[in-house]
Amino acid sequence: MPLRSVRLPFAILALAALSACASAPPTATASAPWPEERPDPDLQEAVEKAARGFDGRVGVYVRHLPTGRTAAIDADSLFPTASTIKVPILVATMAAVERGDLGWDETLVFRESLAYDDHGLVGLLRDSARVTVHRLAEAMLSASDNNASLWLQDLSGGGARLNEFLSARGYAGTRMNSRTPGRRADWERYGWGQTTPREMARLFREIVDADVDVVSPAADEEMHRTLTRTFYDDELVGTVPPGVQVASKQGAVSDSRSEVAYVHAPSGPYVIAVFTDGQTDTGWETDNPGWELIRQIGEIAWRAFEPSSDWRPAPGGERFRLGE
Repeated sequence: MPLRSVRLPFAILALAALSACASAPPTATASAPWPEERPDPDLQEAVEKAARGFDGRVGVYVRHLPTGRTAAIDADSLFPTASTIKVPILVATMAAVERGDLGWDETLVFRESLAYDDHGLVGLLRDSARVTVHRLAEAMLSASDNNASLWLQDLSGGGARLNEFLSARGYAGTRMNSRTPGRRADWERYGWGQTTPREMARLFREIVDADVDVVSPAADEEMHRTLTRTFYDDELVGTVPPGVQVASKQGAVSDSRSEVAYVHAPSGPYVIAVFTDGQTDTGWETDNPGWELIRQIGEIAWRAFEPSSDWRPAPGGERFRLGE
């Protein structure tokens, strides 16, 4: 069933306007060049050692932005996004706000027809409950609420419009598949969305850094703030001291685990993206090999870029990890 929303107070007119402009080409600006990439043999060896013997495909991209020190494994290969596709949905939502098609503090009305699952709070709302756009965005990113995400995907113009935006900015591999015309075969292979480790790391870098605007300076700052408030801090976020700010998004489906992060490290920021696919272990325990690999590579990056740091996770922290 197509997603529908009831908007206050001009629901029909607002959604009609959104539909009418859905085919218009998105506004995009050229991306600023990355700092020069400099492959780091020691970092590369450590990352490859961590991934060796993993029962499934592994994609990694790690880059220290001030120095360009880089390590990568299949960084340009396609992987399922799982919930990391919610970052492009956030971008599309902010673009809709910038166009005036949505208001950040606009009130929406939830209907039972919008419920997708009971994972998260939005799907548990009663019919006719009121919720603002910014609260949906917070639920989508912080709690990875699927109901909020699909609602915002629809309100921001749908998957086709988002894919046009990504293509215009030079993202060749990152695409929305679910509920997007013409992408059924991709949906069957990759699920909700698809991306590469390098491209998702690039998107985080463009959102956070001031030398390029993904939407606008103000919208990018708000996206950055939202991405720093994740509920799921057990993998990459947990590999750095709690006083270090991290913008991140996690994703998981049965045979795939993923996480992308922009770490504001003392020696300078670094981006890290880890994706898996085709895992034999599809369990949801906290020691799933995909999540363990993400932690290992996060620890490797922190030690490589902050060699003078003596911080280590406190003993017993595994008690607070969140499975499913």
